[in-house]
Amino acid sequence: MKVIAVIPARGGSKRIPKKNIIDFMGKPMIAWTIQAAYESKIFDRVIVSTDDNEFAAISKQYGCDVPFLRDSSSDDITPVSLATIRAVEQAEKFYNEEYDIVVQLMANTPLRTSKDIVQHFSNFIEQKNYFQISSFKFGWMNPWWSFKLLSNDGHEWMLPDGVSKRSQDLPNLYCPTGAIWIANKKMLLKEQTFYGNGFKFYEIDWKSAADIDDYDDLEFTKAIYHLLNTTNL
Repeated sequence: MKVIAVIPARGGSKRIPKKNIIDFMGKPMIAWTIQAAYESKIFDRVIVSTDDNEFAAISKQYGCDVPFLRDSSSDDITPVSLATIRAVEQAEKFYNEEYDIVVQLMANTPLRTSKDIVQHFSNFIEQKNYFQISSFKFGWMNPWWSFKLLSNDGHEWMLPDGVSKRSQDLPNLYCPTGAIWIANKKMLLKEQTFYGNGFKFYEIDWKSAADIDDYDDLEFTKAIYHLLNTTNL
């Protein structure tokens, strides 16, 4: 079995410009994912898929292959799965080798560790999954009580069945995170998405799951980092 890790890192982020290379606790954000991938010791290849020369240069500084720049799927509309698929196709041609398993590691989840990657990969293999997507359990932000504000100053409950119930009486809800997505390559090419037929969710610790998309996410993830490095949590 040959396993490739693809780290998507588009250069055109808008909510946080150049998000994937901004400083996060003393290193470019993408460096955390690169190091976790190599420390897991499960990949035959680790590549960064980017359309940005600066991102490529920084990735190389941290020891990661960037054998080519992304030749498609670099807009802010195309699903990231398609960018990863294209990177795998380019890599197979460039290295003249074929992969059996594809692991997508988003660069904006810097607290995901090598241990998380190994655990998720082991479950993927043991369960003989075709597709596996990391997810975390909601905690104090209870989506059962979520609502949206209306233009007339009113509101609309998103999950009306949960409004009148105590939190301890409600079932747990979970949310996908971009930390670790895994797929059988042949099935990924066929389905063109990690949400392919029969996909499974696999839980990751909420602290490892933090996705950074805007500045609030960034501050929250920094707070988790400090929590992890000042306590035994």
